[in-house]
Amino acid sequence: MPKDSARAWRCTVCGYIHRGPEPPESCPICGAAKADFEPCAEAAPQAPQPAASRWRCLNCGHVHAGPQPPSECPVCAATADRFEPLPDQPAAPTKGQAARVVIVGAGIAGVSAVEAARRASPEARITLLSKEDGLPYYRLNLTRFLAGEIGDDELPIHEAGWYGQQRVDLRTGVEVTALLLAEQAVELRGGERVPFEKLILTVGAHPFVPPLPGAYLEGVTSLRTAADARRILEASLSGMRCAVLGGGLLGLETAGALARRGADVTLIEGHEWLMPRQLNRRAGELLQQHVDRVGIQLRTRGRTKELVGDERVAGVLFEDGAMLPADLVVVATGIRPNSHLARRAGLEVNQGIVVNNHLVASHPSVLAAGDVAEHRGAVYGNWAASQAQGGIAGANAVGVGAEFGGIPRSNTLKVLGLDLLSIGKFEPEDGSYQVLEREGDGRYARFVFHDGRMVGAILLGDTSLASPLKKAIEGKADFSGILAQGATAGDVLSFLAAERA
Repeated sequence: MPKDSARAWRCTVCGYIHRGPEPPESCPICGAAKADFEPCAEAAPQAPQPAASRWRCLNCGHVHAGPQPPSECPVCAATADRFEPLPDQPAAPTKGQAARVVIVGAGIAGVSAVEAARRASPEARITLLSKEDGLPYYRLNLTRFLAGEIGDDELPIHEAGWYGQQRVDLRTGVEVTALLLAEQAVELRGGERVPFEKLILTVGAHPFVPPLPGAYLEGVTSLRTAADARRILEASLSGMRCAVLGGGLLGLETAGALARRGADVTLIEGHEWLMPRQLNRRAGELLQQHVDRVGIQLRTRGRTKELVGDERVAGVLFEDGAMLPADLVVVATGIRPNSHLARRAGLEVNQGIVVNNHLVASHPSVLAAGDVAEHRGAVYGNWAASQAQGGIAGANAVGVGAEFGGIPRSNTLKVLGLDLLSIGKFEPEDGSYQVLEREGDGRYARFVFHDGRMVGAILLGDTSLASPLKKAIEGKADFSGILAQGATAGDVLSFLAAERA
């Protein structure tokens, strides 16, 4: 698509969609440069038409019913070439347009639901309820805010006036205490009831804090909300001894933010290498070398036994008896869905709120999206899935009838300034898999194949081929020809570069 015809631009690093004639100078979510945006089109949601074929968006998982794919995905704005055909199946009938939609939770899933519902239904009454004070904000930007890269004014997803312009009743600082499904209302603390015809639960997740002695001492915190970030910034971080528990993405970014504030930071990971859920050992080792260069001390195989101190934390005690002095401990050991309201209301809950392909929960008037939703046994827990699910749930609440077909587990990230992509299976399951690797010039590439098709990959240091790589994996491209000729990882990179061109 020619750039001058684009109405929307997708960040190839994090998936953020910017609407306008030109891409932004930098991504408001991950900080990627203007050059990291690719053009895409955008359109308002349209109801699927009965047909003999269905098409799945490779970007967000939306399923379109019709003889041809749509020109543009109504959820993520992907173009027609990003759709793959699915076996014939009649589309589920829509339930009619809801006049009153209540959305509980104002993260990216909630705001995406608002946007999609309003695009599909100009007349619907939409209420967005947020437990937090202030405008809904980009949670992924909290580490950049903590690092001082952006200010308070750059956190919000939309300016205050946007909600009024869209005729959305945004209510902040309110807590939903009960879901009254029989009455089709939610109850707020204080007793007020807010009625709904469709309810979308985008209540997110909370930090998982391991049951360690001392986990609730003063000076032990997590980073999940803007209030958490501001609380950390109240301390004099320069020269402070800080320990971060957890070597995943949040732990790495938090450690980097604290280091940029002048803190003496130690990152503690219980596994043998960093980001073990996204990286193989070699990629993890290369990431560790980068972490060392940015001034963060690292302790792998760090089995924490206890956080020690009287009223305030004083250090981290390991199972081997070693002690790490610490004035501040940030716990970044994962999240758990906020499913308690749904469970008490009698909705089906497993890991998260169980939803079908339309993101409808076990009650027909309730939908769920984002970190709290469980779809086909998976709780994605990432920004891209939350944005996609929120859009589909919002559209369906007003009668669109869209489907979420699932999305491949992939991470295109910028970790402490280092570009990284991990998608699919990065470790072979048995001898029937073929692995090609290449390392040099600060870059690492790993491709995993099965039956001639690429099923997983890692790119470290250079993710410029992220778009054709994802398309090759999601589209099940056949590499058997070049593999039979003894292809190297370099040949695969050249093939992907040609596809991008």
